[in-house]
Amino acid sequence: MKPFRNIINEKPWIAWILFGSTLVIVFLLGLLAASIIERRTEAVFAYKPVVNYPDWEPRNTLWGNNFPREYQSFMKTADTTFRSKYNGSASIDMLAEYPELVILWAGYPFSQDYLQARGHFYAVTDIHKTLRTGAPLTGKSSPMPNTCWTCKSADVPRLMKLSGTADFYKGTWETRGHEIKNPIGCVDCHDAQTMNLYISRPALVEAFQRMGKDISSVSHQEMRSLVCAQCHVEYYFDKQRIKNVSYLTFPWDKGLTADDIEKYYDEINFSDWTHNLSKAPMLKAQHPDYEVYLTGVHAKRGVACADCHMPYISEGGQKFTSHHIQSPLNNITGSCQVCHREETEKFINDVYERQNKVAENRRKLEELLVRAHIEAKTAWDKGATAEQMKDILTLIRQAQWRWDFVAAGHGNTIHSPVETSRLIASGINKAQEARLKLTRLLATLGYTDEVPYPDIPTKKKAQEFIGLDMQKLNSDKQEFLQTVIPEWFREAQKREKDWDEQRRNTQK
Repeated sequence: MKPFRNIINEKPWIAWILFGSTLVIVFLLGLLAASIIERRTEAVFAYKPVVNYPDWEPRNTLWGNNFPREYQSFMKTADTTFRSKYNGSASIDMLAEYPELVILWAGYPFSQDYLQARGHFYAVTDIHKTLRTGAPLTGKSSPMPNTCWTCKSADVPRLMKLSGTADFYKGTWETRGHEIKNPIGCVDCHDAQTMNLYISRPALVEAFQRMGKDISSVSHQEMRSLVCAQCHVEYYFDKQRIKNVSYLTFPWDKGLTADDIEKYYDEINFSDWTHNLSKAPMLKAQHPDYEVYLTGVHAKRGVACADCHMPYISEGGQKFTSHHIQSPLNNITGSCQVCHREETEKFINDVYERQNKVAENRRKLEELLVRAHIEAKTAWDKGATAEQMKDILTLIRQAQWRWDFVAAGHGNTIHSPVETSRLIASGINKAQEARLKLTRLLATLGYTDEVPYPDIPTKKKAQEFIGLDMQKLNSDKQEFLQTVIPEWFREAQKREKDWDEQRRNTQK
């Protein structure tokens, strides 16, 4: 092989090509280096605090001055235009869509009002508006405790620091209304000094402690789910722990599955309410998203809640977590397709196929439960005794608990389709068993006709059937919204104005 020098002497044009190529490479490397320096510089300025605030600062706008990208993405939770086949960010009247729910929750506030949750931006607004919190006008208390504020506002960490956890829970819902203005936000999940993820709600820490676990030792990836699990869980109000306090408690002492939680409730003889028709001691699932997620394949493979609902995005050379917390179906490219290499339309159809199959059986279970409650009422009316009804009411309680554990969650049919299908199937079996026992009992009481299914094609008819005066409930709520809420907001605005004045004086 000829020496390279000889080749150049024979073909000088090769040298010119090499020279030109070298210039291009050097130029491109220079651009790359300049870009890296520029982005590093941008990163320094993008995250350099421009506003100092206390650890408990509840206003997202102030945090947004230091973290504009995250704040701007969070503000997109105000968008209510997306609606998937079953959920989304739109405000959906679930009782209007499924009137049977009114019967299932007879005697419980959810029979009055149940709207599909909107984005975090509306957390405070929606709890003001719901009929479930009542209309606490002058001299009238809310039917709900202050504990109901726990997961609705970034003001909660401040109030818990000031009064202590138990004192925060004490009292009825309206007594802290003037203290709460800001929706869910930055301080709920982030340490104000380090921006590390942290747990701001004591109930989760306490649940870990009772299970013998140290929440401070979990990984960052686990924290990207646990900050969600502060609120997206099953819980109940423990009224035995501290006198006159509805203490927020996660029922995880025996485990986190629906069966484990049911055993826990049975052991402490707990029920959320007694059903108005069947007289069954009922359990109301809240929103056990975290518990169901743990039984699914995503959790087993280390995928966190944030990976799907708050995926990483890049903007201006910066990689950050989107705080537009939403259904992954509204962001297939940024969430699902990071791992699943399917076309968007095919992927969405696959999701709906799974949801359809669970929904079909869920609707059947709802019908069976309505029949069971009505048939149980008929048995009482015909003279059944408490002893005769005991096992039947237990089966109704168990069947509806399994239904509600699936229905109350956000996206449970995708978080864990196998577990949700199992729960619905188990619920169907228990509801049918209850109805068989009721048929035999009714026969012994001299009633052998079929118990008619109620005429409930609409929410209005269903609510009339269980005796709700919706006109009065809605009228009282409107008066409350027009008279009390503006006063709460005026007090809150004055308080925040005082904070700003104090901060300016401190900085002088």
